[in-house]
Amino acid sequence: ACFLLLCQIDDLLQTIQSTSGLAIILFIKIMFDPPEKIPGLISSLLLRSVDCASIPEWFMSSCRNLCCAEVPGSALLFLCQGTLAMLDWQNGSMGPCGEALLLDTAHVLFTLSSRIKESTLEMFLSRILASWTNSAIYVLESSSPSLKNSLNGNSSIVERLLGYVYTHWEHPLDALRHQTKVIFSNLLRMHQLTAEGADLATEPFFWGLTESLLRLEWHVKGKYTCLGCLVECIGIERILAVDKTIPSQILEVMGEQPLVPYASDLLETMFKNHKSHLKSQAVDSTWIDQLHETWISPLLFILCEGNLDQKSYVIDYYLPKLLNCSPESLSYMVKILQTSADAKTDQEQSFLSLGSCNSRGALGALMACLRTARAHGHLQSATDTWGSLVSSARIRQGLIHQHCQVRIDTLGLLCESNRSTEIVSTEEMELIQFFITYNLNNQSPGVRQQICSLLKKKLFCRIQESSQVLYKLEQSMSKHEPENELPNQHPSVSLQQYKNFMSSICSSLFEALFPGSSYPTRFSALTILGSIAEVFPVEEGGIQTVYLLSHDIDAGRFQALMECFASTFEDVKVLAFDLLMKLTKTVVQFQGSEKLQDLFQAALELSTSTKPHDCVTASYLLNFLIWQDALPSPLSARLQTQQVAYGDGEKSASVVERNTLMVIKCLLENLEEEISQAENSLLQAAASCPMYGRVHCVTGALQKLPLNSLQLVSEWRDETYKIRLCLKPISAVVSPVIQSSSPEGLIPMDTDSESASRLQMILNEIQPRDSNDYFSDVKIVKERDSFDLEDLNASMPNTDTSAEIKGKGGKTCDVTAQMVLVCCWRSMKEVALLLGTLCQLLPMRSVPESYGGLLTVEQVKDIGDYFKQHLLQSRHRGAFELAYTGFVKLTEILSRCPNVSLQKLPEQWLWNVLEEIKCSDPSSKLCATRRSAGIPFYIQALLASEPKKGKMDLLKITMKELISLAGPTDDSQSTVSQVHALNILRALYRDTRLRENIIPYVTDGAKAAILGFTSPVWAVRNSSTLLFSTLITRIFGVKRGSDELSKKNRLTGREFFSRFPELYPFLLKQLEAVANTVDSDSGELNRHPSMFLLLLVLGRLYPSPMDGSSSALSMAPFVPFIMRCGGSPVYRSREMAARALVPFVMIDQIPDTIRTLLARLPNCTDQCFRQNHIHGTLLQVFHLLQAYSDSKHRTNSDFQQELTDITVCTKAKLWLAKRQNPCLVTRAVYIDILFLLTCCLDKPAKGNQPVLESLGFWEEIDGIITGSELVTGFPYTFTVPGLPQYLQSLTKLAIAAVWAVTAKAGEQTRNVPISFCQLLESTFSEVRLLTLEALLERFSAAASGLTEKELPPLLHNMGEKFLMLAIEEKHPECFCKILKILHCMDPREWLPQTKCCIHLSPEEFLIWTMDIASTERSEIQSIALKLASKVVAHHTQTREENRDSMAPELKQWVQLVISSCEDHLPTESRLAAAEVLANTTPYFLTNPHPIIGLQDTLALWRCVFTLLQSEEQAVRDAAAEIVTTALSQENTSQSTEFAFCQVDASIALALALAVLCDLLQQWDQLAAGLPILLRWLLGEGDDLVVCAESTCQVEDYLFEKADVNFWAETLVFVKYLYKHLFCLLSKSGWRPPSPENLHHLRRMASEQYHLLSQLFRELPPTAEFLKTVEFTRLRIQEERTLACLRLLAFLEGREGEDTQVLSASDSPPEASHLTLPRTETAC
Repeated sequence: ACFLLLCQIDDLLQTIQSTSGLAIILFIKIMFDPPEKIPGLISSLLLRSVDCASIPEWFMSSCRNLCCAEVPGSALLFLCQGTLAMLDWQNGSMGPCGEALLLDTAHVLFTLSSRIKESTLEMFLSRILASWTNSAIYVLESSSPSLKNSLNGNSSIVERLLGYVYTHWEHPLDALRHQTKVIFSNLLRMHQLTAEGADLATEPFFWGLTESLLRLEWHVKGKYTCLGCLVECIGIERILAVDKTIPSQILEVMGEQPLVPYASDLLETMFKNHKSHLKSQAVDSTWIDQLHETWISPLLFILCEGNLDQKSYVIDYYLPKLLNCSPESLSYMVKILQTSADAKTDQEQSFLSLGSCNSRGALGALMACLRTARAHGHLQSATDTWGSLVSSARIRQGLIHQHCQVRIDTLGLLCESNRSTEIVSTEEMELIQFFITYNLNNQSPGVRQQICSLLKKKLFCRIQESSQVLYKLEQSMSKHEPENELPNQHPSVSLQQYKNFMSSICSSLFEALFPGSSYPTRFSALTILGSIAEVFPVEEGGIQTVYLLSHDIDAGRFQALMECFASTFEDVKVLAFDLLMKLTKTVVQFQGSEKLQDLFQAALELSTSTKPHDCVTASYLLNFLIWQDALPSPLSARLQTQQVAYGDGEKSASVVERNTLMVIKCLLENLEEEISQAENSLLQAAASCPMYGRVHCVTGALQKLPLNSLQLVSEWRDETYKIRLCLKPISAVVSPVIQSSSPEGLIPMDTDSESASRLQMILNEIQPRDSNDYFSDVKIVKERDSFDLEDLNASMPNTDTSAEIKGKGGKTCDVTAQMVLVCCWRSMKEVALLLGTLCQLLPMRSVPESYGGLLTVEQVKDIGDYFKQHLLQSRHRGAFELAYTGFVKLTEILSRCPNVSLQKLPEQWLWNVLEEIKCSDPSSKLCATRRSAGIPFYIQALLASEPKKGKMDLLKITMKELISLAGPTDDSQSTVSQVHALNILRALYRDTRLRENIIPYVTDGAKAAILGFTSPVWAVRNSSTLLFSTLITRIFGVKRGSDELSKKNRLTGREFFSRFPELYPFLLKQLEAVANTVDSDSGELNRHPSMFLLLLVLGRLYPSPMDGSSSALSMAPFVPFIMRCGGSPVYRSREMAARALVPFVMIDQIPDTIRTLLARLPNCTDQCFRQNHIHGTLLQVFHLLQAYSDSKHRTNSDFQQELTDITVCTKAKLWLAKRQNPCLVTRAVYIDILFLLTCCLDKPAKGNQPVLESLGFWEEIDGIITGSELVTGFPYTFTVPGLPQYLQSLTKLAIAAVWAVTAKAGEQTRNVPISFCQLLESTFSEVRLLTLEALLERFSAAASGLTEKELPPLLHNMGEKFLMLAIEEKHPECFCKILKILHCMDPREWLPQTKCCIHLSPEEFLIWTMDIASTERSEIQSIALKLASKVVAHHTQTREENRDSMAPELKQWVQLVISSCEDHLPTESRLAAAEVLANTTPYFLTNPHPIIGLQDTLALWRCVFTLLQSEEQAVRDAAAEIVTTALSQENTSQSTEFAFCQVDASIALALALAVLCDLLQQWDQLAAGLPILLRWLLGEGDDLVVCAESTCQVEDYLFEKADVNFWAETLVFVKYLYKHLFCLLSKSGWRPPSPENLHHLRRMASEQYHLLSQLFRELPPTAEFLKTVEFTRLRIQEERTLACLRLLAFLEGREGEDTQVLSASDSPPEASHLTLPRTETAC
């Protein structure tokens, strides 16, 4: 009785209930006698059919409730668990009674499965069902024939078990999905036992399962697990016999992360099974070839040509498993890939085999395979790898490959090893150093993370661990101890190589922190440096460290790390701070006391900046000074003075704690002054001293301090009190803005009086809640030398717009609405985060007298009340979202607090806010707009703090209250409460922390959303729509594809309604009501508001082949209602009904359904019909036919016959496509159906003519076209509904008819119903556009060589037509298509016809094209540029003897290309310019005999460099193609080892400069070209005087940012250019004939250098922090100037004289790898 009571108490943990169920059965097993009656007794208990008269009295007295009373479902479930776990099922010991009990237990479990919806009970049920199948297997092994009949594959029990598997194999809980796999596997074993002796591969049950599983889409996770079980049971041969492409199909889906583990496991199972089968059947070694063909070849194709995600997942998940299963396959894979990578028979083949930015190619696949093999121990050593499998040159190509993953895999090949102590070879170190040089500046966070992780975990850890082995080996060798394995060289030599390598790496990384380096470069460099500092710690505990980063730190490098604090990216600040903290050297060793004072003052100044990122810099600077014990002397002296008042108890306080305390005191003193200023004028505070910076610095200081071990407790208690005291007035000052109904627009954006006066209404609205004079008048704020409030008030005229003030710095500052708003919401944000931090970090006092704590219970309650007021009343999203973050910190602490009164606070707050929501009305202070503002966040924080392993009582109570409030109501006063409830529900359903605990409430939420959509109140409908959208995502998952109705985000009807059974009758009833309104005979326009939502839900369901016809939750009842919805008067509803119908009709039933729908259509003789009904029916036919044509697993004969029958039915209603039908909309849909049929059936069957011909269908279509308005002309003089749609449909059908006649007639095209010329001459742009698209597809395919077919005769000699169209066309899209077609055609075909056709000579046509390229919008501009370039190339090739006559046109073309490369232009324009330059490289960039002048040639090369430094990855990749083409020419390919290679833009920049310098020497143009390149180096066009003046005059407005390139690094270009020029001049020995030629450049560079020195002197002492932009700009220009002066001095023979310049060693040493020695002119 006690156990039964425990089993029935729902409040107990379910593990206790489960144990009680086990104990009850165990009690019966032990106590009941005779044992033979135990199965019958338990069976009657489970079935609730106990005969009390036959039960012993002692059992009744102790278990009466179990026998006679009602037992809850959970108790029955645990009794079933006890039955299966406690009874002995093996060896058939319980006899027939045991078999009956087994079957009864199954029926009870099936009954419970339809009633249990709580996630934990569902989990128990799945485990118990799996346990039942295990017990069934035990019984079947020694059972009677009758039981075998009850448990074979065709039995009802097995059918229901399969149904359970199909319903739950996509369940959100992983553990439950795993149980379905166990159940399915056991079911197969059960059927095996019932069908002994049968051939499993051909057995009907197994064969039926195989076919049904293969019919499923590959996005179904359960398909993989069940197929894996089937393969293990019946083998792979039968499955491959059905479809040999299954390995390829599975590999195709491995681009989708959720499916990858399932797909890789299935592939491994299949591969193992197939290998063992082939091996067992083989008589020779040819079986391995079949294995490779089936499994390895599809894998290699994916590795070479698959998308990035697909290849990454295949490499990570599948490739290691395959190599572990078949290591011998590695040599085969390497051989195939090496052969492909080495294929350089011609240039194009080389490019295809080596990959590109979009495809990794054979080289990438080779590196991936080798990397995986080495990481898993399939390659013995590095030497063998490089020597026998892949060359060092090939690895270098991989390290700078254009595809990022190839670079990562190649680096992984170098770094990874299955032995962590394997010594890193010298060659590996050189290659890694080469990689780091060109791969730090990577925009992809994922790639950066992979690079840093590989270097840290695989390389540095390997160096550290192998160095320990080397140290031990060195010691043993010094003691003359014998060693089994001796290295190739002495350990000391290897250790010294390690030190040199690490020092070189660190030098490269510190050099990457140069002025103007990009965020990716700094992030990568600092991350790697941090890893080095972490992996190679200070020597202690007898562990020797091969390298210490601190030993390589000097003042310059320390300063470079400090300057990283000025970065606008907080990641860089964090990394720099962490790295500085890891160093043993401190700032005091590099900075004097005066510099420290300047740093502290800079931090204080930044903490009050109006730029938000400055206060973050201030916080890191202050924390740095605190932890380095580098506070300025006056502050330290003040600290010592204040400590005299405290006793000896504080002496043990750490230096960090004392410094933190003093900095916070200093910040609070400044903050109090700013608060006082803000209370007088919020405008002044926003303009000169926003408070949030100081608060942020206080928070930052507290977060770095270990607050649980404080020593200065009494002082901290005072400071905590002061902090809370300061935060209240800040909140009071900014709250009126944050809580106003329009916080985003409180003051005018402009400084004119008219704008200010228009805002007075808003100010009056919030006046009652305001205590600031800011809100009494609208003001225009200007700055002056000093600010005095009394003077301001005295001088203020009596107008609304005359207040003028001055702020700090004396700069003009117009206070904008954004500045005030940012000041307010950021202040509120920082206040909330600081309060949350205090609660999270500070120890609490349970009673006021306790010594250790800093916060009392009352103070915590006050903080909670503050958060409540702020979250419930704020209107600004930024404010309440970040307040939510602080409040979450508080609630998390409360849930773990030992104080009971604090533990109960969240519950109390929750009850209070729910009561407030219930009582809400239009006069409530709670915000009913802005999606209830902070109210959902408040409740989310309270519920999220509840322990997830408990009963979640707060969630249950809250959901019950909210769902009752969210339901429909007739009381208008409760509308506000309903809106709040809907908005809060939406937030809770979105909260991922609630996980499966929220699922039981999805049904009620869906009902509330659908019913709320019928409300007459707009606010309710709006909130219901948002809630519904959230529920769709919660039920069907986050959208995983571009297709809105993709099956990746859909569920089967069985699965959906099994999870949410209450929605079945609800949706059916609602849909019936909707259908009835559509079918009303009143003729009125009835629009049921919930139709849209219903169809949206139903459209996401689909039938599964596993559903079966006897399902209680059949989808068939929905079909007639959805069909009736197709008659809706709303176009969108008819379309949705058609889409929703498709998933409800099984594939096999689609033809009959289509024929039924077609039969419903009216005949031409009918007098009365509704076009809406016709349109809805036709849309349903169209979508069903489309689904049927796309379906898989249809035999060709059945498919053709079904479509033939549909075509016959379609011909009976052809009048709907003709003029007899007056409605263009329905005519268009019917024509779409005809077009779809032509696409499906226009292929001949075996030995027969095409179906459409045999039916005379083309004749009917020709009749429709010739009788249509396309031929006879349009009588419409005004816009007719559906005209564009009708034109498009008709044109598509006409084009299909023309292609059909062309394919059949060959040369004879007289029988076409309409010609292309007629279509192109149509007055409607829709017709012309579709025609041009069809023609463009044919012309582009012919031009690219992708098809073997030539252009049909119908398209020959159309150049003249396109030229005329180009001149006459006015429609932009049509005009663009015409230019694209001309670009695809050979200019020799149409260019000579320009004179006679459009009266323009070829030169005039070129000028006309270039004019278009310079004036039109981006897409037309791009194609016009390409066309003009093609014409220019044509003229260049055909008019070699008369090129001078083309000089003006070539000059214009060069300027056009230059203008198309500018950074401000759209990406498309720059991509077009890159393509043009790549195509014309042999003519203009690398031609041994330049066609255009040197200046123009160099201008084109400068375009290449500009594109290589573009911020867009696509543009850089396209520009890298230019360099690849340039390196592939006969006169350049010998100068580098990277010819014919796809290279990344980073190294392409260096390669391009090397090639250009080489070409200058080839052209003998050094004298003319050098001054131009020196001007590039100097930065011609950057006027420092103008820049300096503009910096002083222009105000940097908040949020107004100029275009910034976050990838380009000016000094990288400068260093590469300097290096190659220096190399060229050094090796060639060239000197200017007359030094005076460069005198002007030297004088300009010298003047610029002196001006730079003057500008540096004018900057403040800590300009790197206070004037970061100006300081960086000057530093960059200084480097450029010094580089130019250095080269000029070298040319004049004065190298090293009186000039501080870059030395040759300053350029990257790896640049020498970019070029190979040529002849004596090598660079």
